[in-house]
Amino acid sequence: MARTASHPVKPAPPKPKPRDPVASGTRDATQNRSAGHNYFILEKYEAGVALRGSEVKSIREGKANLKDAYGLVKDGEAFLLNAHIGAYSHASYNNHDALRTRKLLLHQEEIRKLTGKTQQKGLTLIPTRLYFRNGRVKCELAVARGKQEWDKRETERRREADKEARAAVARSRKA
Repeated sequence: MARTASHPVKPAPPKPKPRDPVASGTRDATQNRSAGHNYFILEKYEAGVALRGSEVKSIREGKANLKDAYGLVKDGEAFLLNAHIGAYSHASYNNHDALRTRKLLLHQEEIRKLTGKTQQKGLTLIPTRLYFRNGRVKCELAVARGKQEWDKRETERRREADKEARAAVARSRKA
């Protein structure tokens, strides 16, 4: 004989949808892959970016590109130039300009450090990635020195040698 429940049992609540990995901050919104190939990365800084609402939504959609972007320190303020953030698909007629200059939000002490470093010959500011932290867009800026053609070849040679060594170790473990 089956027992009857003395109180009604509620069904389990539906599971929440998994959050977008870009919006939750587990995956970068965009990366500058050519930065590691064309520059020696010396130091990295995290900066906020002053954006309009449609720009944030475009970044969430993955319409950002840092390939030709660079940073500039001028008059005690830091700026991000040539960063392409595409138009938001659901925006109205007053959408943002894709290549506009955007202000970077840094502490004054960090700006002073960056000013000193960028005035040295051969050093520049390169944005390496855009990502979300606590719902806000952050830009990782790197102080970098440009690579010569032979530097790039040497880096590629070293990378190939490391790859072959890892493969050899993996083969020896299997055998």
